[in-house]
Amino acid sequence: MKKQTTLIALSIATSLMMAGCTQKTEEASNVKNDVKVDKSVNLDTEINSYRDFVVSQTEEFVSYTQIFVDAINAGNMAEAKRLYPISRSYYERIEPVAESFGDLDPKLDAREGDVPAAEWTGFHYIEQVLWVDNTTKGLEKYTEQLMKDANYLRAKVETVEIDPVLFVTGPVELLNEVSSSKVTGEEERYSHTDLADFAANVEGSEKIIELVSSKLKEKDADLATTIETRFDELMTTLNTYKKGDQYADYTTLKEDEVKKLAKQVDALAEPISQVGSTLGVK
Repeated sequence: MKKQTTLIALSIATSLMMAGCTQKTEEASNVKNDVKVDKSVNLDTEINSYRDFVVSQTEEFVSYTQIFVDAINAGNMAEAKRLYPISRSYYERIEPVAESFGDLDPKLDAREGDVPAAEWTGFHYIEQVLWVDNTTKGLEKYTEQLMKDANYLRAKVETVEIDPVLFVTGPVELLNEVSSSKVTGEEERYSHTDLADFAANVEGSEKIIELVSSKLKEKDADLATTIETRFDELMTTLNTYKKGDQYADYTTLKEDEVKKLAKQVDALAEPISQVGSTLGVK
């Protein structure tokens, strides 16, 4: 019954989110197609700092994914399940960049049905085996491929080009990730560790806003304050579901709790969608 109730709640939450988030996605797409950057605004320093953040997160991603893989290969089910959401969180924080490398994101992060069955690899294949089949056996090929792809991502991000548009639309794209797959419970359909992904997407969005904070305050102090307040409110809510390094099983959330999270994401996405134009990236 808990799962059924939660799915109903997720449906309600999704209906609250999709209209606004679809519009934001379209706006971001249009921006990328017709970019105008105010020459008086230079984001080079902030973009370089963000690249450093992406590299450091990717290094942690590789390290924790290796520990996760080692636990699977050793047959340690409990440790593998504990590490699964932790290793993924580093990937989720940098998803706008990670998704820019063609078919690498599907190899690492595709869900069942996103790619042909014969090509399905990565975290969610392993998730299904761990939680549905309840075994660590038979995963050697998949853990080996996961590490190859994780290391390839680490090599690629070293020299990735992050233009102002990718940079300023990143916070909205990360929140769109939350609304399209985390709030709905579709991302972690076997492990129900969606809240860990949810929090990581929000943290990745917050990092970019933190880097442009000084310039944003110069342009629009009220907007900067609103965004900061809404980040704090959302993270406060998320932290109520966290114990140690783990978040609660998403299916245990009640309908009103899911609705609250959805509304807080929507309330945050709205002012963040104004950041690019405020900074002169139109």
